[in-house]
Amino acid sequence: ETLLAKYSTSLIKKRQQDVVRFLEANRIEFEEVDITMSEEKRQWMYKNIPEDRQPAQGNPLPPQIFSDDRYCGVSSSFGSQWVSVFSTLSWPFKHGTCY
Repeated sequence: ETLLAKYSTSLIKKRQQDVVRFLEANRIEFEEVDITMSEEKRQWMYKNIPEDRQPAQGNPLPPQIFSDDRYCGVSSSFGSQWVSVFSTLSWPFKHGTCY
């Protein structure tokens, strides 16, 4: 594994932890899905992210948030945008899935 791959994996994990901490701190129920363990879940996530939110190249990376089947998205700088998160999640946000 290259240094860049290790850094990318570390960055994704940190962003996922930021999202999980935010949801837990706000007592928002959620299901965390590990897309590395399920091709079906990974394909569902890819398919349900709106076209205008897809990356220019490659597949979208975690973390991604859905409320039922509605995409809520997550900014790449989620941790620094706490105020806008409430509108992103269509507050009050009661339950969701974090990929």
